[in-house]
Amino acid sequence: MRLALALLIAGASVPALAATPAMTPVQPETFAVPGSLSNAWADFDGDGDPDLAVSLKGGELRLYRNDGRRFTNIGAAVGLPGADGGEYRGLAWGDYDGDGQLDLYAGSALPKMPSRLYRQQGGRFTNVAPELGLELTGRSSRQNNWVDIDGDGDGDLFTTDRIGVNRLFRNDGGRFTQIFADAPITSAQSTVGACWLDYDADGDLDLFLANQSGKQDQLWRNDGTAGFTDVAPALGIQSPGRARTEGGVGCAIGDFDNNGILDIFVPNYGRNALWRGLPGGRFEAAAAPMGVDVDNHAVGAAFGDYDNDGLIDISVMSYHGNPPNQEPDNALFHNEGPRFVNVIDAKSSLNAGDHGTAWVDFDGDGDLDLSITKGYNVTGGHFLYRNDLPAATARQSIKLLVLDAKGHHTQAGAEVRVYDRGGKHLIGAAQVQTGGGYGAQHVLPVHVATGSARSVDVEVRFMGKNGQQVQWQRGLRPGPKIVALRRVGA
Repeated sequence: MRLALALLIAGASVPALAATPAMTPVQPETFAVPGSLSNAWADFDGDGDPDLAVSLKGGELRLYRNDGRRFTNIGAAVGLPGADGGEYRGLAWGDYDGDGQLDLYAGSALPKMPSRLYRQQGGRFTNVAPELGLELTGRSSRQNNWVDIDGDGDGDLFTTDRIGVNRLFRNDGGRFTQIFADAPITSAQSTVGACWLDYDADGDLDLFLANQSGKQDQLWRNDGTAGFTDVAPALGIQSPGRARTEGGVGCAIGDFDNNGILDIFVPNYGRNALWRGLPGGRFEAAAAPMGVDVDNHAVGAAFGDYDNDGLIDISVMSYHGNPPNQEPDNALFHNEGPRFVNVIDAKSSLNAGDHGTAWVDFDGDGDLDLSITKGYNVTGGHFLYRNDLPAATARQSIKLLVLDAKGHHTQAGAEVRVYDRGGKHLIGAAQVQTGGGYGAQHVLPVHVATGSARSVDVEVRFMGKNGQQVQWQRGLRPGPKIVALRRVGA
């Protein structure tokens, strides 16, 4: 009843049971490339539309420039590697040097191969990992996060390791220093997924880790210079009792129940987990009552309101079978309010991925399109599906690009809440993504459906050394145009 009332107040209708969404494959002849692993989206060239970076088995990094809804691979032309014998599963976009140009970190999944950090200068990329000490050989990368953990305005780097210790690097003016090297937060946990969020609303980012090989998940509370404390056991979100073949593979952050508090979805080898955020930094188990606790071999997941009905949905990449014959076993959980309902089956054309998944408005029409990857089997690819919502429905949303005072992309983890005109009733909440879907960190505008509201007020909560800094932007008009929101002050 509360969700239905909120939707009616916001001007949206209460959602009916959804059918499989109408989506059309985009450039299937271009994107059907076997061995596709990570898919990471960002507007690297600043022309207003998102571009796609993809890592392939064999080491190639493709960069597809979005040229008016047509994609062209320019990776080799701008300095990214071809097939070099490597394998990069942890792509992360971020402006590490604060020059206003997005750089790309590629974490190696092969212990003998180094990771790479491609600095962008005028549309070309140069590997600067050796000089910055970020090659990190001897690891198996799955997730890398550019986040400002200390509130000084630049992007620090957290790197996971499937076979060894995690690592945290503080950014000191474009140079990196490893910190908390001997602390539990960087111990070996068979970590695959890593998501940062301010679960306790104290103004700094805390870290959720999805761990494999039977290990428990963790939530590391950021205690500033004192370090990090694992509070998952006290909050009941550690997922104990796993078999060695079970574990967390990714994580996704979103507000599925529109209460203004961020929730955590964990795709698992085993039963998925969904932790509903509650006031006071608490969580409750919601996977079973919401219908997403299926027993699967899930890898990546992403929240996104694909039908603009005011309730965010979940795309999950999963597979079954043994190498080299794994087959997709995906889910698209439509949020019906009381429960999620999977609206695709094995025969669906959308059942085509097994690794990365992301929601992105690549064509700028206001609705979310679906990007997925399939790394196993000879029929793999990095598939893109255009959302065919009616134009009037697609426009019932707002896209908010959250930037720092200089207009740079350094605000990963900031929270956005959209209200009706006057700021009394919450329409939806979201986070500037920090990564976690599977091996990727996207730099994209926050998308919130707005129903029939003609004007909305937006609250942005930035992280800061003195707590969350709250800014309001009032009287914004929904529609497909991106609205940039700059932070005021430090």
